[in-house]
Amino acid sequence: MGITSFYFLLFFVITIAVYYAVPLLFKGKGQWVVLLFASVAYYLLSGNGVLILYPLFASFATWGLLKVLKKVSEADLKSDVTAKKRIILCLELVALLGILIALKYTKLIHGGSIATPLGLSFYTFILLGYFIEVYNGLAKSNESFFKTALIGMYFPVMISGPIFQIRETGKQFFERHKVDYKNITFGAQRMLWGFFKELVISERLAVIVNTIYGDDTRYPGAYIMFGTVSFALQLYTNFSGCMDIVIGASECFGIILPENFTTPFFAKNISEYWRRWHITLGVWMRENVFYPLLRTKMIMSLGKTLKGKLGKKKGKQYTTYVAMFILWLSVGLWHGGEMKYVIGSGLLHWAYIVIGEITLPFFTWLFAEKMHIDMKGKFADCVRVVRTFILVCIGDLFFRADSVPHALRMIKESVSTFNPQIFVDGSLLNLGLDIVDFGIIIVSLV
Repeated sequence: MGITSFYFLLFFVITIAVYYAVPLLFKGKGQWVVLLFASVAYYLLSGNGVLILYPLFASFATWGLLKVLKKVSEADLKSDVTAKKRIILCLELVALLGILIALKYTKLIHGGSIATPLGLSFYTFILLGYFIEVYNGLAKSNESFFKTALIGMYFPVMISGPIFQIRETGKQFFERHKVDYKNITFGAQRMLWGFFKELVISERLAVIVNTIYGDDTRYPGAYIMFGTVSFALQLYTNFSGCMDIVIGASECFGIILPENFTTPFFAKNISEYWRRWHITLGVWMRENVFYPLLRTKMIMSLGKTLKGKLGKKKGKQYTTYVAMFILWLSVGLWHGGEMKYVIGSGLLHWAYIVIGEITLPFFTWLFAEKMHIDMKGKFADCVRVVRTFILVCIGDLFFRADSVPHALRMIKESVSTFNPQIFVDGSLLNLGLDIVDFGIIIVSLV
């Protein structure tokens, strides 16, 4: 059941009607139950119904281990509570990440593949985040398995996120929400904006991208550059459009989800770009991977060694780079079980950040002191924005290509052929779209 399909809209309208009717029949109760039933129904209607067993198991494992965690936390303080809590946390990680790795990364490991359930990466990280928040005392656990299942299976989020935090969003699922004109109208407008991005822009750009990437030897040079920029814009309008639909639909239920995008293509560097792109994934990774990693004995020991050899400042800097490598490797793996994702969405961006920070003093000296360029001026900011967009596009090329060798070949083809005339001689009209479609794309993007 695609998010832009008529069937999704029909499903959503029926769910909204039942959602606001149930409290009138059951004395203000039962709305969260409607969402749970709707989420189960959505899973069953969106593919192989047997796959619902995976999110149900993940929800059950999280609920059960949280109950055990609560009992251990309330035990006699003389016992080794901390060690027991860590064992329970490890069991949660093994249960959820074990399934994620088995289902999503078999192709990376041995070339095979297994059918994966809807929202596998999203419900895994949401439930893990929920458990870790309770473990750290930042949130309270639900006594009900069914409430935990709703957190893990809330159907709008399962489509493509966002990865919400329980301490900020979770309680909204179980509160009563009365019919609110503002919520429904604003939510519907947000959904309409998402449909516009998806159907008017992204689907047209997809025609260009599929044509060029499907036969790159026929479309070398500027074609590949044009196709890669088109893919970056296609990916953004598709993903952010989906977020608009999801956040708008959820707002109609009275549940406010966190934003996932804030004009990422205006970022001046890669770090800022990732604070604007897929924001909730970045927050999750920082809180649950990067910061805990910096506190591990391995990283702290490495830090002491490097500080002794390189000095306090550089030692700390290079220790952070090691932790960042693991962070970005995790980000790349999260996006998919192939090396093109590990590079295009992970390690390449790590390299950008590290090289950028190491070379910053040199370029500051070169541009500011030797060339007398105002590094805080608008011109410098515009150059930074363009530079960042180009770097992102290179990563997107790996992401979209069939494989890493295919991506490398396309990079070579993009610079080995000089054909800028395609932008003025009508060659672009052979990519599957006519002049009207290009006009619609340009106006819509602006």
